[in-house]
Amino acid sequence: MSKPKIAISWNSSCGGCDESIVDIEEKLLDIAPLVEFVFWPCAMDFKYEDLEKLPDNEITVSLINGAISNSEQERVVTLLRKKSQIIVAFGSCACLGGIPSLANLTCLGKIIIGSYFGSSTVENQADEVPVSEHQEGEYKLTLPVLRDTVSTLDMIIDVDYYLPGCPPTAQMVAGALEAILTGKLPAKGSVLASDKSLCASCSRNETKPESIEIKEIKRIHEVIADPTLCFLAQGILCLGPATRDGCDYPCIKGNMPCTGCMGPFMGGDQGAKMISSLGGILSGENEKDVDSIISAIVDPAGTFYRYSIGASLLGRKRTKDE
Repeated sequence: MSKPKIAISWNSSCGGCDESIVDIEEKLLDIAPLVEFVFWPCAMDFKYEDLEKLPDNEITVSLINGAISNSEQERVVTLLRKKSQIIVAFGSCACLGGIPSLANLTCLGKIIIGSYFGSSTVENQADEVPVSEHQEGEYKLTLPVLRDTVSTLDMIIDVDYYLPGCPPTAQMVAGALEAILTGKLPAKGSVLASDKSLCASCSRNETKPESIEIKEIKRIHEVIADPTLCFLAQGILCLGPATRDGCDYPCIKGNMPCTGCMGPFMGGDQGAKMISSLGGILSGENEKDVDSIISAIVDPAGTFYRYSIGASLLGRKRTKDE
């Protein structure tokens, strides 16, 4: 009997999701003899033609991380869908759009201008920008074409399961692989993680007052945060109330508030959930007072939707380079 075949692919991502697989350490050594890795560009020398030669549905599971932002990524994930029995959106960028999808707050033209003309670290005396095709003698050189919208994986192909996190923890990865290889999977479309809020397991929950009133929003770098007290009780924005549990909250253990990388629990729009929660604890005598408190949030979209713009109700700001 042949071994289950596994493919791992990355798109617009930082590489952290691939590291999280390696971080399962000795468990990876237990899993490796039981499976066959047929595609993993980050770790092994596989080519696209290796994928193309595989029969359809030959791959047991493909773990695909990263948002989709160019034509090559779209082509590869479409091919993986054809070759795979199970597709897992792996990590925040694949599940929610992640930090790359913050590009949807502007337009492609402005991104090109900022990258090749507006950066103090770039010298571009010829005022050149990348082109998708270039003929050099008898050779035709090509580059992937940037899409005008950064998309979540399920906007491009059908996804069977979701494993959020930036990156998913080694424990989450090991649990997901075990469930897949033993066939003990929930219904299609499920998130392979807890469906409670982060606050439910946060150690600071014990210090959370019964009633929180925020009279001033403080930025974490401007204060010395109490390492035991609930961040919201200190007036420091923490997305724990609107974020899925399961990451083992390393940020909070490091005295940094949750920024929401696990995405929303119980579905819905993560930013809207957090804004709703915040609306109930801001304390002001009148509308002017509340406006003054809110004005301390320098980047609302980046604060409430840092990892989830791609999957949010906001969609994108514009689609034209106007």
